[in-house]
Amino acid sequence: MTASYGSASYGSSAEHRTPGPAAAPPGPDVPAGDTGLLAALLDGMDTAFLALAADGTVTHWNHEAEALLGWPAAEAVGRRGLTGWAVRGEDADATESALLAALRAPGRQVHDHALLTKDGRRVLVRGQSAAVRGPDGRATGVYCVFSAVHAQIGLERSLALSEALCDDAPWGVVLVDADLRPAVVNAPAARALESGRDVLLGRPLGELLDQGAEEVEAVLQHVLAEGDPPGPSDLWVTLRAPDGERPRRCWRSGFVRLASPLSEEPAPLGVAWLFQDVTDAKQAEQDGALLRFRTQQLHRASRAAADCPDPREAAAVHLDYALAGFADHALVDVVAPGPGAAQEDEARDGSGDGAAPVRLRRALASPAGSPGPCTAPQPSAVPVAYPDGHPALQAYGRGGSVRTSAGASGDDGWAAARRWPDGAVHGLCVVLRSRGRLLGVVTFLRTPARRPFDRADAAYAEEVAARIAAALDLAAASGG
Repeated sequence: MTASYGSASYGSSAEHRTPGPAAAPPGPDVPAGDTGLLAALLDGMDTAFLALAADGTVTHWNHEAEALLGWPAAEAVGRRGLTGWAVRGEDADATESALLAALRAPGRQVHDHALLTKDGRRVLVRGQSAAVRGPDGRATGVYCVFSAVHAQIGLERSLALSEALCDDAPWGVVLVDADLRPAVVNAPAARALESGRDVLLGRPLGELLDQGAEEVEAVLQHVLAEGDPPGPSDLWVTLRAPDGERPRRCWRSGFVRLASPLSEEPAPLGVAWLFQDVTDAKQAEQDGALLRFRTQQLHRASRAAADCPDPREAAAVHLDYALAGFADHALVDVVAPGPGAAQEDEARDGSGDGAAPVRLRRALASPAGSPGPCTAPQPSAVPVAYPDGHPALQAYGRGGSVRTSAGASGDDGWAAARRWPDGAVHGLCVVLRSRGRLLGVVTFLRTPARRPFDRADAAYAEEVAARIAAALDLAAASGG
């Protein structure tokens, strides 16, 4: 039978023992039949134990004291005091005075003592001593539970580190149990999860995270099973919220498996998940990479278009390079000859009344069914049947960019109603402008696999449109 004394017990080795409260040694009134049981309990303690009578005679010395100092119980019990064998003469007065002071002091006393091992080495120990009282309440002796100071300091450091991580750490810390449910959550983690610390305890991660819960649980299961935590990783998550969708956050996360030190084979107690919000830095990194890629695409497109003998072919090259990583489809519509063509010139010099509708005809288009280069259909006087209020007509009328989207639910007839390829759910229309004239509109389309267009996308599309407009203007000037 094994007894554990102290606020925590750390394995069977002497360097992980911590002093704590212990049962009093047997007094004169202890039944003889209980002596063997009490001796077994004392020998099974996880910390060293000794007891002194009121005159300083050693009455008890357990196995852990022997393991720490090397003195067996047969040689220790019965000695008068500790001087000359367990304590050096220079340290004897201070050590024995501190131990016997517990006879007159209430509660437990904590002291550091320099003890001697059997082979003559000094060991600094930290002990807790208390009086042993008889049935009449008078002190009949004193007991001391002690362990090596470095083990005690190591324990205190571990406890201090745990408390600091759970309270004062600048990172979020979540201790997850073997069932993948939060058991301890510190304040930064609670703020990141937008909930109270107590509310988060015991809840499945799927109730806390809308997106990213599967990835987090996969890493936790790997650490629990393998014990070899992966290196820090960036996990994109979205919090679950009843009042609407939360923005995506990037948490740089590290994982450490927690194992019990009390068992011979470490039993996993859970996983410590440490994370820090790096969304802004990660977004800036992604934006920088995207800007570099788009700049390189514009550079490649300019070099490739320079080798095209036909300006219309050069416009198609610019459109092809722009589609890479940006959109799924692209359409280029130019102003058809007729009253609508003269309207823009009149509006520019103030002589027109703006009553004539603008007619657009298809000049370039990307393949809608299968991947391939953009094609330039044969010129046709038949305009594209865009309905009133179409985004392309809005962009031409405003002389700027127009973004549109089918929304989160999507609509099967949304693209067809706008004369766009099937599957398009996000559109961006940008005017083609060259030499102060509006030549038409270029439309970029995205499928549901991509996010809606934003302002940065519009700025890039305007840069591409300027190059396409210059090529089409050159083609028109040369009679192409």
